[in-house]
Amino acid sequence: MPFISNTDEQREQMLKEIGVQNFEDLLRGIPKDLFIKENLNLSEPMSEMEIAKHITKLSEKNVNTNQFVSFLGAGIYDHFVPAAVNYIIGRPEFYSAYTPYQAEVSQGTLQFIYEFQTMLCELTGMDVANASMYDGATASAEAILLAIRHTHGKKILISSLIHPSYKEVIKTYISPLDIEIVYIPQKDGRTDIQELENQMDGSVSAVLIQTPNFLGCIEDMKSIDSIVHSNKRALFITAVDPISLALFSAPSEYNADIVIGEGQVLGNMQNFGGPLFGFFATKKNLIRKMPGRIVGATHDKEGQKGYVLTLQVREQHIRRDKATSNICTNESLCALAATVYIALMGKKGLYEVARQSTIKAHYLFEKICEIDGFSPANSSPFFKEFAVKTEEKPKNIIEEMKKKGFFAGVDLTPFGYKNQMLIAVTEKRTKAEMDEFVNVLNN
Repeated sequence: MPFISNTDEQREQMLKEIGVQNFEDLLRGIPKDLFIKENLNLSEPMSEMEIAKHITKLSEKNVNTNQFVSFLGAGIYDHFVPAAVNYIIGRPEFYSAYTPYQAEVSQGTLQFIYEFQTMLCELTGMDVANASMYDGATASAEAILLAIRHTHGKKILISSLIHPSYKEVIKTYISPLDIEIVYIPQKDGRTDIQELENQMDGSVSAVLIQTPNFLGCIEDMKSIDSIVHSNKRALFITAVDPISLALFSAPSEYNADIVIGEGQVLGNMQNFGGPLFGFFATKKNLIRKMPGRIVGATHDKEGQKGYVLTLQVREQHIRRDKATSNICTNESLCALAATVYIALMGKKGLYEVARQSTIKAHYLFEKICEIDGFSPANSSPFFKEFAVKTEEKPKNIIEEMKKKGFFAGVDLTPFGYKNQMLIAVTEKRTKAEMDEFVNVLNN
């Protein structure tokens, strides 16, 4: 527990130095009607020892994936994180969530961001990547804004199968703009390509497709590319699981213009839902319209290699009317974890994670669909996550499985998929765990 040792005398000295008599003077700018008048009904004060015990007791109510076998997914996944990742990001020279704004930021920080960008370009096949973003949802919204700035179109086509959080964030970001969003319906777990083609016209700025999509299914990206780029100015935005790229075609191979996604799967723990980080990569011609910042490599006058913040397009760095975004901070520590993770795993390691996740997910899918009351939600190919229909309410199944030591999955009913459950499988799941999961489901 942190301890700040300011005495009453030191606090008085600080207040005097900034020209006020007491702490309340610092609140003068806040309207009085915003102050809470009623009693806060707080508990009695506790000593340090008492509060430490109290907080520990509260924390024990949490149940984590070290205690339960987890099949949770829907955007945040239980992948293995090597111990070296947390050791390195915990070193004092790195251990800060602070985003580097200054060009004179330490060379070590700039170097790992440069390496992160390079690795993301190798994974996606794109020309340039930025230093990361808040999360996959904000990256998707920033990609939409980039497309609008670039093409000046008034219409965006978005697959109905992108993550629901992405939809909400995009809606918030573009709410001040006169832009029409058209959601393309799904057909058997994948985006309806015929309907996408029907909606394409000259006013479309961009098309956003996620693969694997929210249901875990793999989209036909090459067919979608031919439809999107039938409009010469429309941009093709794809949201991807970076682990999947170790198995599947890089977005550059199906001519994506912008690639975004959630990077939590790369060396970051689930942490009860965050923090997360988004990645953002594009073709070179869009580099000056990208949000965020880009680190570049150069040489000093003595010929030694060095790193600099090459492009910074936030309003803090350039004129507001020239900025691409005012909310594009990179998640530096999470991006460092991803950099260390990718370096440790290498191409073979990432491939093995993707391969095992896929094989195990298909094994579990087949076993579950043999149980009475469970059936496939669709027949489309999937990566590491799949949806199943249930005769009983998924909410009840999930609650019952918690009593048996399993996080069974995500209830899709609130997202419009009645009596469907989303189940994710990573390389961490053993055959014994999956067989026991099926056995408990079957009883």
